[in-house]
Amino acid sequence: MVRIHQKRSMLVLMLMLLVFPLGILTANAETFDRNHFIYDYALLLTDDESAELQHAASELGKERETAFIIITLDGTNGKDIVQYVEDFYDEHGPGYDQPHGNTAILAIDMNERDVYLAGFKKAEQFLDDSRLDLIREELTPDLSGGQYFAAFSTFINRAYEYMGNEPDFGTGSYTGNGSDVGNGGYTGNGFVGSPHVNNDYEFAGQPSTNIFFQWWFQLMVSLIVAGVVVLIMAYGAGGRVTVNAQTYMDGHRSKVVNQYDNFVRQTVTKQRKPSNNNHSRGGGVGGGGGGVTMGGHSHSGSRGKF
Repeated sequence: MVRIHQKRSMLVLMLMLLVFPLGILTANAETFDRNHFIYDYALLLTDDESAELQHAASELGKERETAFIIITLDGTNGKDIVQYVEDFYDEHGPGYDQPHGNTAILAIDMNERDVYLAGFKKAEQFLDDSRLDLIREELTPDLSGGQYFAAFSTFINRAYEYMGNEPDFGTGSYTGNGSDVGNGGYTGNGFVGSPHVNNDYEFAGQPSTNIFFQWWFQLMVSLIVAGVVVLIMAYGAGGRVTVNAQTYMDGHRSKVVNQYDNFVRQTVTKQRKPSNNNHSRGGGVGGGGGGVTMGGHSHSGSRGKF
């Protein structure tokens, strides 16, 4: 009876440990300010530059129904920059009009000189790996030269332009009508660039309502799977083993008859220590691609150095 009570207590505790973090993530996503787009933790921008980028991301984001987010970091607390961006999306749930919605993120880490671009939901399709590579290659020289405002302006402009044009899955290149990706940029009139619009583009509508892509359904399935796994583990734990070597041994009649050690063989293996002769930072060399967050959100991606 005691063992059964202990099993039940362990089961309840493990379920609480599984559900509690998910509850925190959901609460963070619900309270996240979806009208804030510039997170300059590394303090690379002036107040005016930050405000102008914030205004541009807000206005252009409304047209494309996508959150354009910029994150500058002075270290990631040991995380890889890709993991940092994925955790940011999982924990805060950014999006244009709903948690974990359409989002394009540019993140840079000044300590490691890393740059990573990611697209979630609709932006995963319209800003696929190939398009993000093109954007990253265009803005990397400005990042390397310390022209951070210009680089971030390029990101917002190019992401806006690509989000208005259906991807060309054959080449991954830009396919807009009369819109030259290389001619954007800051115009100094209080708006970041003057992106051209493809008038032939037909908006694809609201995000998919397929139940398999709804965050609440994914959360429910995750909880069910976690519960089944815990039940199986608890059932297989079994009782305490009471049989040991002394159970079948007669201490009065048993004794050691003989013991000896034989040295059989000795094997020595030598391996050359690899040397790292590449100490350069690459100047924009990268790629990487997308993936799936711990929360189950797939995304496109492009990473590199600057």
